[in-house]
Amino acid sequence: MKEFIISEVQAETAVLVGLITKQQDERRTNEYLDELAFLAETAGAVVVKRFTQKLEQAHSVTYVGKGKLGEIKQYVLDEAEAEREVGMVIFDDELSPKQLRNIEAELKVKILDRTSLILDIFAMRAQTANAKTQVELAQYKYMLPRLQRLWTHLERQGGGSGAGGGKGSVGLRGPGETQLEMDRRIILNRMSLLKERLAEIDKQKSTQRKGRGRMIRVALVGYTNVGKSTLMNLLAKSEVFAENKLFATLDTTVRKVIIENLPFLLSDTVGFIRKLPTDLVDSFKSTLDEVREADLLLHIVDISHPDFEEQIEVVNKTLADIGAAGKPSVLVFNKIDAYTYIKKDDDDLTPRTKANWTLDELMRTWMAKVDDNCLFISARERINIEEMKRTVYVRVKELHVQKYPYNDFLYETYETEE
Repeated sequence: MKEFIISEVQAETAVLVGLITKQQDERRTNEYLDELAFLAETAGAVVVKRFTQKLEQAHSVTYVGKGKLGEIKQYVLDEAEAEREVGMVIFDDELSPKQLRNIEAELKVKILDRTSLILDIFAMRAQTANAKTQVELAQYKYMLPRLQRLWTHLERQGGGSGAGGGKGSVGLRGPGETQLEMDRRIILNRMSLLKERLAEIDKQKSTQRKGRGRMIRVALVGYTNVGKSTLMNLLAKSEVFAENKLFATLDTTVRKVIIENLPFLLSDTVGFIRKLPTDLVDSFKSTLDEVREADLLLHIVDISHPDFEEQIEVVNKTLADIGAAGKPSVLVFNKIDAYTYIKKDDDDLTPRTKANWTLDELMRTWMAKVDDNCLFISARERINIEEMKRTVYVRVKELHVQKYPYNDFLYETYETEE
């Protein structure tokens, strides 16, 4: 008797492509591809293969060299023959319209770049009307210069120019161009409408911020997936969506928090990432205003990540880009429970690297580097949370007294009353 096995729907498979350049060595390229794989998994794809190539810089026509492109093409064909069809090829940098068009013509599978993948995840994560509007605007900005590749089938049919219009073009002159211009006009009109909507949302948000009373504003900032939402839930006793996925939070959540006798506003913001698309930064202006208008930034860092120092640099650069650099801030190293290091053997005479540092050594190094202005916690395991609350209380109280010297929100606790 035959057995019938009901199989689950197969996830789309993906191949990743990255470059090793003078600015980006092999170690860093592999780390970027690890992150790209995490992005692909977050979007619902399964990574089956990676390709890297050493080049001075990305090839202007095909991103990688022709030989490497041929190698990728052969792999895609071999997988198709073995009935393991490759669903997409994802490139680690933003591709120009020309590169995208040429690669797609050669590989004949779906081509994505880092930007379109991030946009796809943002579209999937967007819940509120505000987030959906911001993502849609960013998608149109990305799509506009790449419209032409959607109409290549009409270009092939038409072909040629002038009175004759070229071979085989009788009765087919112009429809591709006409449709292209029509789409461009529709998208520009739609973008204009979305910008108006966002301006209205911006005005509403600004009014909301003005109506929040005389309270210090604290913003949680950091790389994506470092535990900001988990910490928000802990401090504000709220239920903000937290998940071990990239960009779990898109909308800014603001909660009133009271530590001892001091109320303040705490906001959880969208996480930053390497090579964050400029269109997204522009579109998420109203969301990032929470960061710009904050009085104190809690910069959350995942200390268990092998490349956390570069993540700190990425966040600092993004803060500078949006005009929020130089604000009072506290570095909060999260996930100390997940920190691991490689212990060196006594007879190992090779130089010690960062991977050999114990947590205590790392803590002492960073405390010296930022003048003791940092904390080491685990939001999940609730380690050193009380110490963090005390530090935040002291910093917020200092800012509160400076900004609102006569504010009657601040009152004495019963323990300090005589």
